[in-house]
Amino acid sequence: MKAHTKETQATMTPAKALNFLQEGNQRFQNNLKANRNLLEQVNDTSEGQFPFATILSCIDSRVSAELVFDQGLGDIFSIRIAGNFSNEDILGSMEFACKLAATKLVVVLGHTSCGAIKGACDHARLGNLTALINKIEPAVDAVKEPADESLRNSKNLEFVDKVSEKNVLLTIDNIRKNSPVLAEMEDNGEIKIVGAMYDISNGEVTFY
Repeated sequence: MKAHTKETQATMTPAKALNFLQEGNQRFQNNLKANRNLLEQVNDTSEGQFPFATILSCIDSRVSAELVFDQGLGDIFSIRIAGNFSNEDILGSMEFACKLAATKLVVVLGHTSCGAIKGACDHARLGNLTALINKIEPAVDAVKEPADESLRNSKNLEFVDKVSEKNVLLTIDNIRKNSPVLAEMEDNGEIKIVGAMYDISNGEVTFY
């Protein structure tokens, strides 16, 4: 499989980009890989890049977007931060990726048993991590069940995963609210913004 070119990127649509990622994750789950020569892709992309998707995911070592979607060099922009939330810098990166570099799809990828989400559920406080946790805690508050405070912590993995899903959805809302550039592109059908969850137990990505 060759690296994407300006011509192949130009034929990409948001729906086609999503399908590419879904097919790649299916290959990953089946322990298959597209036939690609990474060193050849290094050479092919040395003078330019033409990715088709931008993926915001967690720093978790088990959730590498390139691996779980079976993508090669030059295929995707990968933005990673603990808890996969968005801020001004990340929104700026997304605007560059979509408006200037012409990617067609933005994916906010959460995952099960997320450590950052667990920290938010436990209201962890530690140095600079405190400010990061504060940005995720609205997702904790937005999940109303269980109401019993003794069950609203990192020991309740079902609760943790519900908060992780809510965090993905709130992040998408934040992207649309705080980036008029991306919101306009989505309204015009130039891009699509979607959420997804990666299951660390089986490698499956479920798109919303």
